[in-house]
Amino acid sequence: MVKLIDVTLRDGQQSLIATRLSTEDIVKVAELLDKAGFYALEVWGGATFDAALRFLNEDPWIRLKRVREAVKRTKLLMLLRGMNLVGYRHYPQDVVKKFIEYAYRDGIDIFRVFDALNDPNNLEFPIKVIRDLGAELQVCLVYSVSPVHTTEYYVKLAQDIVARFEPETITIKDMAGLLTPYIAVELVKELKRLGVRVNVHTHSTCGLAPMTLLKSVEAGADFVDVALSSLSLYTSHTPAESLIAALKGTKYDPGVDLEVLYMVSRMLWEIRKKYKDYDYVLKAPPVDVSVLKHQIPGGMLSNLIAQLKELKADNRINEVLDEVNNVRKDLGWPPLVTPISQIVATQAVLNVLSGRRYGAIVSELIDYVEGKYGRPPAPISKVLLKLIKSKHNRRAHNQVITLERALNDMPKELVRKFEDYITYALFPNEAINTLRKLHSITTLK
Repeated sequence: MVKLIDVTLRDGQQSLIATRLSTEDIVKVAELLDKAGFYALEVWGGATFDAALRFLNEDPWIRLKRVREAVKRTKLLMLLRGMNLVGYRHYPQDVVKKFIEYAYRDGIDIFRVFDALNDPNNLEFPIKVIRDLGAELQVCLVYSVSPVHTTEYYVKLAQDIVARFEPETITIKDMAGLLTPYIAVELVKELKRLGVRVNVHTHSTCGLAPMTLLKSVEAGADFVDVALSSLSLYTSHTPAESLIAALKGTKYDPGVDLEVLYMVSRMLWEIRKKYKDYDYVLKAPPVDVSVLKHQIPGGMLSNLIAQLKELKADNRINEVLDEVNNVRKDLGWPPLVTPISQIVATQAVLNVLSGRRYGAIVSELIDYVEGKYGRPPAPISKVLLKLIKSKHNRRAHNQVITLERALNDMPKELVRKFEDYITYALFPNEAINTLRKLHSITTLK
């Protein structure tokens, strides 16, 4: 028997409708999904936190609490970017600690943790906090394809992770949908030899995901990630209903109620129509085999296309995608996952549109080269290292906000709960704007 983790309300909506689902719609769907028999529902983390603040004027902590109230039977899972939490840079330890503690207190049962560079040193502190709380832990192998990222590389990385952290589960996190069925078989079998449960997470971007999941199940995967059919495929995930039907009556049968899913999926399709302005399906073909080369995750790809259109340079997308691969090589082949994918893509756009490679360098790329994101998988280009050392003028960074600073700086009239201080430490401007709007609405009532 394989167990299914539904990612519709986090990664499904992040991949296909730019993370725009409102809390009201999420709660409606979550309440019904709770009856289906999934092992867990991924409902929080990733881009859902800052998207709620930036675009929806919603409090992500209130969202989590409401989902927890609605979901009585099923575990809730969140995606945590290691020391980046739900943001785009490393945060101070006091912020990391309190964020995880309050996420657990407010309803998260399972923390799925990754580091963008697969650097275990960046995982050590957040995992210690999770372990101290007694929450369930999944540690990710961020999957990529490069001269460095071989099966042997991932087996060695998994051995290190199991020895250091003893996670309940290792998740193969394939954010760009690059994992092929027979590589998945090999990797799953190798990981199972370590005596750990294995979960496979792969996107449908280039059309491989359903085949890869089926072979992963046959190879012994304990869990696989799926999405409701009405928010599946394209850059999202394998349709839950299709995989359940394929496994029904076999020894792998996950025991999830298809009738419930049929009902929920129909409802979600109607909900999805409200978000047509953000819908990836209306902007791109259903299968993109070029991802096998450029490796940009689906959500990032749609944003990149939109950015180039704004610059009236969408005709240069292929040049940018080629340059993404060149920049990645210069940086030592980092996997393209948040926040590294954003850094690489932005630099590639600058290189192509300016006509000068590294004529201007984004400050986050300099941080990366200086080791502030962790240890690169392979050595950084000597030419790039020399160039960056010669650059004296850098863009000013926002000062890192510790929890102590947040407690002092946060306008007291906006604070309704301790989580507001954490939100301010993560995204100060967005927190103030959103909490001010929510405060004014409450005052008017």
